[in-house]
Amino acid sequence: MLIYGFQNVLSWVQLALVVYAAVMLIDAAVRREDAYRAASKQTKGMWLIFLVIATALLFLLPLMSFLPIIGVIAVIVYTVDVRPAIKQVSGGGRGPRRSGGSSSDGPYGPYNGGR
Repeated sequence: MLIYGFQNVLSWVQLALVVYAAVMLIDAAVRREDAYRAASKQTKGMWLIFLVIATALLFLLPLMSFLPIIGVIAVIVYTVDVRPAIKQVSGGGRGPRRSGGSSSDGPYGPYNGGR
């Protein structure tokens, strides 16, 4: 009975990981190719291959085997390293928020030309 419950929980965890890997695959697919190069990461095609293989491994093999763990690691690396760098290069990162500033504002306030 306890083993059945553990398998049930593990199957839900595996389903969640498959869905998350698929979401990261879609995220990688919609990003621009030049953003990968500008962020000094691998090419878009290489990350798509990594994430397709990771999603397939998570979907096809049981989670307690070795290969899906490698897929989880690939998805985690994309999530915590590649994705934030690409978002920052693309302008989608969360920078300091300005409220009503102009283009002549410097780091300490508006630049008045020495007046």
